[in-house]
Amino acid sequence: MTSNDAYVLDVLCDHGLITEEQANDARKRAAGEEGSPLDLMLTENIVSEDDVLGTLAGVFGMEFVSLQDFDIPADARDAISAETARRYSVIPVYKTADGLTVALSDPLDFDTLDTLRYLLKLHVEGVVARPKELRALLERYYPAEADVENMLNQISDGAVDVETVPDELVESEDASESDAPIIKLVSLIILEAYRHHASDIHLEPLEKRFRVRYRIDGVLHEVDGPPKRLQSAIISRVKIMAGMKISERRIPQDGRIQVNIQGRELDLRVSTVPANNGESIVMRILDKQNLALGLPKLGFFSDDQQLFERLIGLPDGILLVTGPTGSGKTTTLYACLNHINRPDRKIITVEDPVEYQMSGINQVQVNSTIGMTFPLALRAILRQAPNIVMIGEIRDKETAQIATEASLTGHLVFSTLHTNDAPSAITRLLDIGVKPFLVASSIRAVIAQRLVRSICEHCKEEYEPDEAVIRTLGPAGEPLLGKTLIRGHGCNQCSLTGYSGRKGLFEIFVLNDAIQHMIFEKMAVSEMRQHARELGMRTLREDGVRKVGAGVTTLEEVLRVTMGDSD
Repeated sequence: MTSNDAYVLDVLCDHGLITEEQANDARKRAAGEEGSPLDLMLTENIVSEDDVLGTLAGVFGMEFVSLQDFDIPADARDAISAETARRYSVIPVYKTADGLTVALSDPLDFDTLDTLRYLLKLHVEGVVARPKELRALLERYYPAEADVENMLNQISDGAVDVETVPDELVESEDASESDAPIIKLVSLIILEAYRHHASDIHLEPLEKRFRVRYRIDGVLHEVDGPPKRLQSAIISRVKIMAGMKISERRIPQDGRIQVNIQGRELDLRVSTVPANNGESIVMRILDKQNLALGLPKLGFFSDDQQLFERLIGLPDGILLVTGPTGSGKTTTLYACLNHINRPDRKIITVEDPVEYQMSGINQVQVNSTIGMTFPLALRAILRQAPNIVMIGEIRDKETAQIATEASLTGHLVFSTLHTNDAPSAITRLLDIGVKPFLVASSIRAVIAQRLVRSICEHCKEEYEPDEAVIRTLGPAGEPLLGKTLIRGHGCNQCSLTGYSGRKGLFEIFVLNDAIQHMIFEKMAVSEMRQHARELGMRTLREDGVRKVGAGVTTLEEVLRVTMGDSD
């Protein structure tokens, strides 16, 4: 009933509801057995549940309420998601302009109230209710989707169709009719990820449970998972769908699933890794419709978009997109290719792996196990007379040299690097051994990018920001001083986060004659950065500040993904 029975017994003794002898006797009899002294006393009617809850509520200044025949008001019900209500076992009782009152059965559970205040961005107060009544309302208003029968009833056959079925899926006993519930359960996990606009599905075997998490707008969210006993069957089903060896559990495996959900084709890139409690699986959801994104939807303002369109329309040279893993580099590259993909141009890509399959483009998959490396593939495709080449990533000196040489012989080359900002890409290429004259002659521009969550359109509101928070942005934040900004309040449309979708922040570093001369002279990257800023280059943080001012994202998001600018 509570999280600290020893403390509760002391409180009951102090209030004269039980004697010290009764408490000690219950402690002795409960020792070594399941349950607790308090449970024993409740079972034997030494003290009543109402007396315990009412006394504790009074001690902590809370109200003890009855939820018998209680109907949750609509505004209170909308203030908290079903997932949150079930996870923390709370019922919303009533809502005010800036606060929410919730009922919980454990008056000592202060962590839940603190967590809800953080998640809901509301002033949350608690009242105490009987556990049985609270559970009844949870089942009535927030039915437990984690229940297997409920989960299976939510999905019809064919809601998620596997487009490419491996032979093993037809022949394996694991795909027999007796496993139809598991097939539906895996389909539901994929379907729910699609409905929540997730980019990844994480299936993680833990010691006592099987955790399912969705990455939504770059942030992981845990959802109700299936029972631990179904872990092996679910993992086997996913591996069969992805064309993996289900008997191999000792080494990592990679695979791909093509599915059709409600008429929309999705590719799922599947990765398994052996862990302590079973194989951990991550499914990256690749939506082909994202390839049709226009440059404005990536997050470009009109002035940056015009510059970017001019750069990707150049006849030759190298355009690099830099940033850490998960910063949207691949999406930007594919959007570029989609923008310039015309019948009179031959485009070839070399990727590891091929994430999106694009019509009209020749895509080459790197496979190092058979010797099909980036350098070998690049040499081969240059003999195919392409106009445009996209290299998934420049990882070594040989790949970089071939790319630079290709750009100098009339090819437009797109690729990515892992650097913190745009000018640092020059240093990175020099460090891996590319000659300064090749770097200076071939690189046309470097675009650094990060992804920030966009403010939800359904619940955005104006607010007066704290000046101290703005000043943490440094000089870049000065344009925001004294301005009214926008943030998301949190609603059901955005799962109470205040954010929906993501946009890019961009730092476009264009090389001119002066910067080329600096590269020849091996001057410090800080001098190149300073010169570029004098010519009008905006840093990632400055672009973020522009988007905060335009109501695209928030101060907190810009602070989260960008570093301070060097003067």
